[in-house]
Order: sequence, then structure tokens, then C-alpha cells
Amino acid sequence: MELTLWLSLFIVVYTFVGYGFLLYIIIKIKRIVKGKPREMEINYDLLPTCTLVVAAYNEEHFMPEKIKNTLALKYPAGKLKFLFITDGSNDRTPDIIREYPQIELMHENARSGKIVAIHRAMKNVDTEITVFTDANTFLNEDAIVNICRHYADQTVGAVAGEKRVQVDENADASAAGEGFYWKYESTLKKWDSELYSVVGAAGELFSVRTAFYKPVSVDAILDDFMISMLIAKQGYRIVYDASAYALETSSANVTEELKRKVRIAAGGIQSIIWLKELLNPFAYPLLSFQYISHRVLRWTVTPFLLILSFILNIALACQGIVFYQLLLAAQILFYAMAVLGFILEKRELRVKILFIPYYFCVMNYAVLAGIIRYFKKSQSAVWEKAARKQ
Repeated sequence: MELTLWLSLFIVVYTFVGYGFLLYIIIKIKRIVKGKPREMEINYDLLPTCTLVVAAYNEEHFMPEKIKNTLALKYPAGKLKFLFITDGSNDRTPDIIREYPQIELMHENARSGKIVAIHRAMKNVDTEITVFTDANTFLNEDAIVNICRHYADQTVGAVAGEKRVQVDENADASAAGEGFYWKYESTLKKWDSELYSVVGAAGELFSVRTAFYKPVSVDAILDDFMISMLIAKQGYRIVYDASAYALETSSANVTEELKRKVRIAAGGIQSIIWLKELLNPFAYPLLSFQYISHRVLRWTVTPFLLILSFILNIALACQGIVFYQLLLAAQILFYAMAVLGFILEKRELRVKILFIPYYFCVMNYAVLAGIIRYFKKSQSAVWEKAARKQ
């Protein structure tokens, strides 16, 4: 019982903290041996041709600002194209885009899901690089330049930008928790990239060599993750560049964030099954280590181990062992803080110290719910966006 408890706690701690610490140590050693990697230089004359693809569904609220932001992006003249696809939109989104002749619009009345729209758009892309971004995110003006400079390295097959969540001083638990989570994720991705490769890209901002793009199944829930990992599976690296970033507001509330997380968790299980070859460390030594440590553990066993370690801790504490009684008290305190955070959030009373345990529990509950939803086949691949703060 004790061995199982400690093994469970070790995996939990390794998943959320230990892997980051181990990465940090490995990167430090690598820098001592090989030196700190030099930043990729920008040669504007050699930058590849590029198409920015935006899939939008009923985004009339964001679209004017999105177009303004898009047309302000810096890139050599004649090398950057814009392609917006608005399949299924029944608001003013397509009409707003039609006012701008610089942007190619693709639109069908039928709504078949984001990935079907992306596949349709890719048939019109004839540039060396394709950059994907969401309609409700805004890029820094040098984002495309900073992304495309990495393709001078022929080992690079995809480049991921940074997702930044806009958090203000009066942020609620969903905003503060999401913001903290993405800052931590960004750090891990920087180190992953420096070690070998990022394990998957987020749809807010990522790019691929167009020739390496492989259409994923229309049933794919995490299409962005699958598209990027299929490139990694071909033996190419996914690079992370935090100087190319997409800024978006946080989810409108914890309910909306939970909906998004459950969908991601369902897609995570699906991706693990579809990409099972990447679990083989003999075929993919570094990538497999990174993939299992950064993604697979989070999306599979860790939430169950949290429950198991709590139950085992109770059993050992009941035997009168003081150490396990103190450990149980620490676990109870953590979960009590999460529950208190939930109660106060409902009453719109915000205590920042409670945001992290609350968000942590919401995140792990979402994984459990996502696993159940996937195996019950109740998670649709059709893109359902979470409501965002305006």
C-alpha cells in the first residue's frame, strides 16, 4: 500500500512539477556542453512565401479588429497571403471580410467542422509555409517574420507561437488560473524546443511546411495537435518561438473553461490512441520521452492517481502513522482550498491564493470527464468555441 501511494505521488509530482525541473537540469547541462543556442537571424530576402489561414465561425464581434491586426503584420511585400474561411457562419462574418480585397475569402453555407474547413482551405494554399491562427486572437506585428525565420533550418517541419491569455487585476479564477497555466506551459515548451521538439502545437498560432501537411481525419478533436505531431512523426522538429505570440481573452467563466478543457481531454485520449507509435522510445527516443512526460501522463493516469493516492493516504493515516496523518492533512488542506475557491467564485469573491488549487482540480476533473466522454463517443469533432471575455 505504501509503495503504491509513493509511486502514485511520484508520478503526479513528476507530471506537473518534476518534468519541468528535469528539463531545466538537462538544458543547463546541454548549455554547458554545447553553449547556449543562438537566436535565428532574420534575412528578409530569404524568408519563404507564406499564407496566413484563419478559420472563423460566427466571429463578427472580433472580425473588424482581427482584420486590422492581420493587415498590420510585417512581412516582405508580395510574400504573404491571407486566406479566411468562414464555412457555416450565418452572421456578418463573411460580409465583413468581403470588404477587404487583400484577403481571400472561402465560404460555404454548410457547417462541417473546423478541420473540414481547414482541409478545404489547404487546397488553395500554394506557398512554402502555412500559418494557422484563430479568429479571436491577435498577433504581434513581427509574429510571422519570427515564425518563418526558423524554416531556414531544414530539420524544422513546424513552428509554434506562444499563446498569451489577457489577465487583468480583477481576474476571476478562470482567467487567473488559465493565465498561470499558459505561462508555465510556455516555459516548458521553450525547454522542450531547446532539448529537441515541442510536443504538439496549439491552434491559436502555429505553422507548418505546406509540403509536409497531412490531412487528419475529420473525426479529429484536436486537429491542431494532430497536424503538428504528424509532422514530428515524420522526423522533423517542432520549434517554439515565444517572440511570435497570439493574445486572447480568457474564457468567460470557469464553466466555459471547463467545457474547453473537457474537449481537449477527450481529444487528448483520441490523439494518444491514434499516435500510439510515438510511445515507442526505441523508434523515437527523445520525442517519446517528451511526449509521455508532457502530454500522455496528464491525459491518462494522473487524475486517477490523485484519487488513488488520497484513498491510500486515508487508509495509512487510519493506522496511526503520524507522517501519513500529516500528509493527509496537507492533501485535505489543498482540496479544501480548491472547494473554498469554488464557493467564493460562485459568490464573485476572489482570493488569488485559491485560484491555483481550484484551477488544478478543475483541470484534472476535465480530464476524467473527457476520457468518459470520448469512450462514450459523445464528444463531437465539430468545433464548439468556448465563450470568451469581451
